Amino acid sequence: MTRVVVIGAGVGGLTTAALLARTGLDVTVLEAHIYPGGCAGTFYHQGYRFDAGATLAGGFYAGGPLDLLAQAVGITLWPAHAADPAMVVHLPDGTSVTRWSGEGRWAERRAAFGSESGSFWRWQERTADALWGLALNNPPWPPQTAGDAANLARKGLAWLGDDLRAQLNPGLALDVVRPVAAHLRGVSKRLRLFVDAQLLIAAQTTSPHANALYGAAALDLPRRGVVHLKGGMGTIGETLAEAVRQNGGQVLYRQEANRIVLERGRPVAVETERGKSFPADTVVANLPPWNIAPLLGDGSPRRLRSLPPRPRDGWGAFMVYVGLDGSAIPTDLALHHQVVVQEPLAEGNTVFLSLSPGWDGERAPAGQRALTLSTHTRLEPWWDLYERDQPAYQARKDAYTERMLAAAQLALPHVRDAATLILPGTPVTFQRFTRRAWGWVGGFPQTNLFRAWGPRLAPGLWMVGDSIFPGQSTAAVALGGLRVAVALLAEAGLQRRRTTQL
Repeated sequence: MTRVVVIGAGVGGLTTAALLARTGLDVTVLEAHIYPGGCAGTFYHQGYRFDAGATLAGGFYAGGPLDLLAQAVGITLWPAHAADPAMVVHLPDGTSVTRWSGEGRWAERRAAFGSESGSFWRWQERTADALWGLALNNPPWPPQTAGDAANLARKGLAWLGDDLRAQLNPGLALDVVRPVAAHLRGVSKRLRLFVDAQLLIAAQTTSPHANALYGAAALDLPRRGVVHLKGGMGTIGETLAEAVRQNGGQVLYRQEANRIVLERGRPVAVETERGKSFPADTVVANLPPWNIAPLLGDGSPRRLRSLPPRPRDGWGAFMVYVGLDGSAIPTDLALHHQVVVQEPLAEGNTVFLSLSPGWDGERAPAGQRALTLSTHTRLEPWWDLYERDQPAYQARKDAYTERMLAAAQLALPHVRDAATLILPGTPVTFQRFTRRAWGWVGGFPQTNLFRAWGPRLAPGLWMVGDSIFPGQSTAAVALGGLRVAVALLAEAGLQRRRTTQL
């Protein structure tokens, strides 16, 4: 029986593990932490369950990524509650834009951005429909073998045949190489800033740089529906971990991998910090490239050996976890908010807020609510100060905390008075608890369609997570995990017990 070791119990790794276990393979997931989910995990602190990083859950609609995942691995029900609106975006001029999923979104956009914005949104939705139609077929992008290229051509032709709108949209070809900004010429500054802020959280970059195709699909998450999960985002990982076990695999915690053992260029085992060795015919690393390279040492493939010491672009996250007196929160308040203070975006000038639902008694002590605040931040300043000037590091941390709370007041005016717990975290903190090197999160900024890595790193060695297509978000990494499982099985000449749309 083929032995598969998956390193990391994030959503991508657990997805791959659950599907492989369902086909009868011997699957072991090794997780350094005490709970699953990775950046989409939920941690306990003083009676609260805080979402560690990712706080926005989408893709649960019928035929969507998490629905396909559930069908593939045998999950009968996600503990998900639909949310509409998805979020409210607060702009510097005082405008608040509610992101509805239904037809009301058109009236909201006209009111906020004028009727002339309609052409942009029609382009965005038409293009997103076409791209999601292709992405849900799990195309092998970027192709790494002749088989991948043939499979990509087959899926692309099927997609064109099924989606007449794609055939009638010649702009798709141009959008392969141009940015979202090409569709924002002549629009209001308000619309451009709104799109930039939304792209920053969905594509890790702004409209002058975000690829038009990827950007259109990334902007579509609110329209496709957002949910709240009982118990927090970590429920996704917990549900997947249980699916792995139900399908015959195992998930082991407190087992941090420190070496992938290679023989003749192929993995044969994974060793952990606790001195255990797990035999493997195939290894799937649910890790960023900067974490995988040290595990392989001198045996790393060329692309991993050529990595710069730190990521040259992309982001870290500065987080503030807040416990709140629930009486300070209006009952009809949306649970997700993006506050744009000013440009340039990031570094506390744009802050994302996520509140635990009032109906979810698992997330906070009685009468309290859990709030997660996040902003994009550059990695280098935090690490430079942490390594050479601890007082300056702490001062910067305190200043960012105050800046974040000030921004949060635009959505929650009484947040400071209602706060009973304030817990900040920097990229250094994020590395400590998620093990992601340097605290680099969100994957590569989607500036072109070739930013994502192919999942095959070497014979018997695969990568999943937000570094492969289709990139960040729980929905995207779930699709990536399904893709890797199907590709791994096909390459090994194995057949799945069940057929799905994948």
